[in-house]
Amino acid sequence: MSYTAWIVLTASLVGFSCGLIGVFLILRKNAMMADAISHTVLLGIVVAFIITKEVSGIYMVIGGILAGLLTAYLVQWLHSLDVQHDASMGIVFTTLFAIGVILIATSTGNAHLDIQHALMGEITFIPFNTMTVPLIGEVPKATVLLSVVLIVVLFFIIAFYKEWKITSFDPALAASLGIPVLFLHYLFMSLVSVTTVASFDAVGAIMVVAMLITPAASAYLWTDRLSIMLVLSSLFGILSAFIGYYIAAWIDTSISGSMAFATGLLFIISFLFSPKHGMIRKYVRPSEV
Repeated sequence: MSYTAWIVLTASLVGFSCGLIGVFLILRKNAMMADAISHTVLLGIVVAFIITKEVSGIYMVIGGILAGLLTAYLVQWLHSLDVQHDASMGIVFTTLFAIGVILIATSTGNAHLDIQHALMGEITFIPFNTMTVPLIGEVPKATVLLSVVLIVVLFFIIAFYKEWKITSFDPALAASLGIPVLFLHYLFMSLVSVTTVASFDAVGAIMVVAMLITPAASAYLWTDRLSIMLVLSSLFGILSAFIGYYIAAWIDTSISGSMAFATGLLFIISFLFSPKHGMIRKYVRPSEV
């Protein structure tokens, strides 16, 4: 495959995984948790590096998962102390992200880990960091990792589809039916963390947040059916990767930034033209009173 194809494929895998996860974040009215976790995983990655001296591999994933779970736990704990939920997220993610930034500046030395890398990623270098995959050949490590993460995300969504559907819409009903709501909550936060960590090195925090929230928000405007919403959100994420890459090539700018911008363009189109909630429809065919 060509250099361009590997970049677009890797970004599409990010869009696919984040699009699936983002739907449940939107339905749970917990979208900003994506922003919180996408920043706080930096702390987990930095701590994993300080301990292992590696900036990739399973240790990075484990560090990110633990940081994501810590974020979810602290937000829940502060909220239980009567701190507003949005304020809890703001307090936790800014504090943990700041600790990660301080550790980068003081403890990582000459490691390939800095603030710009954390925010924007290094997607242009993905095709050069490869590994040998049987029957396929040389494949970028980020592409392999994101493919595995996508399989994991699909497995858990399919395995717990009914449970997550109920807990997303009515947690109280789910608890009354004997569904382990708290366990599913932290399992879901683990999936958010895994997806974020896998995407973090390749595309950076900004694109991760954009891919987790915006495609799902766009899909929400087109349908009320969860299954269709999942499909549309994934397609919007993949389409954003393609559009964003060619925007970046056209005006010679950041690929990750352009892909994040593309998610916004698709949301604007959805906001204007979706058949149920679109502004154009409401203007052309105003609802009868």
